[in-house]
Amino acid sequence: MKFLDQAKIYLRAGDGGNGCVGFRREKYIEFGGPDGGDGGKGGDIIFVAARNLNTLIDFRYHQHFKAERGSDGAGQNRTGHNGKDLIVKVPVGTEILSEDGDQVLADMSRDGQQVVLLRGGNGGFGNTRFKGPANRAPDYANPGQEATEMWVWLRLKLIADVGLVGLPNAGKSTFLAAVTRARPKIADYPFTTLHPNLGVAQKGELEFVIADIPGLIEGAHEGAGLGDRFLGHIERCAVLVHLIDGTQDDVAAAYKTVRGELKAYGGGLTRKKEIVALNKVDALDEETRAAATEALTKASRKKVHILSGVSGEGRDELISALAKYITAYRDNEREDIDDDDDDLEELTPGGWRP
Repeated sequence: MKFLDQAKIYLRAGDGGNGCVGFRREKYIEFGGPDGGDGGKGGDIIFVAARNLNTLIDFRYHQHFKAERGSDGAGQNRTGHNGKDLIVKVPVGTEILSEDGDQVLADMSRDGQQVVLLRGGNGGFGNTRFKGPANRAPDYANPGQEATEMWVWLRLKLIADVGLVGLPNAGKSTFLAAVTRARPKIADYPFTTLHPNLGVAQKGELEFVIADIPGLIEGAHEGAGLGDRFLGHIERCAVLVHLIDGTQDDVAAAYKTVRGELKAYGGGLTRKKEIVALNKVDALDEETRAAATEALTKASRKKVHILSGVSGEGRDELISALAKYITAYRDNEREDIDDDDDDLEELTPGGWRP
């Protein structure tokens, strides 16, 4: 399956049906009077977050979405039927942005979440609505309301608990394959990973999702390498695992390079919990390992985990540390949700209308 995390689409809600100008024509009824019915309401555009989707590739081939128009009214006071709502399914974690990209119209962050983005036009009144003592036989009706249309951007930010960051060939894909059932491409050349990969790790009864993004190089925020466009996929992570290749000459410089790119990108990534791991230690002797650990500890000012994705050294300790932090993070999140229950009821499902 191809991965696509951005797409631009056109949306148009359904127009309202026209009201009807009609008069009763029945035998033995000389003055039947008006009987034109109202037009039906146009269909809405409704976005639904679906857990079983993880890419926006479908929107590359289908870019125009139009809801059904409401039917016109008819004689005998018959109201036209309402247009069918158009359901647009997107992956959980999708943001819906305005055409200029400056305004977030909706954030589809929960499975099953529904947002009415555009509402259909109202149906026009038939001439029956206008009859009265001063006008017993109105010969006019309202047209249906024209629907709203707009272009929007869809931007996918994957929902994951843990994000893997590091330079190219730091061993991120190897680690992901070792602790989950994901099977990312692994090779001995830079930029093997061209798009984010997800895997589910397990510690006891706890399951959590790990996201592996393409490696960062110096100048990524200016477009160097694959740039920093995939960093949005780890904005929602609870913790970042920063993997450093222990076989390179200067591990401290490697650490500072990636941290500098995270800072340049923004999005609160530098404020997230970070776990630093010296990877590929199976290829180091004791003296080199100790020197690299000391240098990385000094540069990061954090405890450095010793790790080897190939031999498995340090893997269980790192997974245990992640599980402990994620458990605490989810408990705090549940408390915040309980405190804000009233606000959530008002916000979801929401409707937006320009």
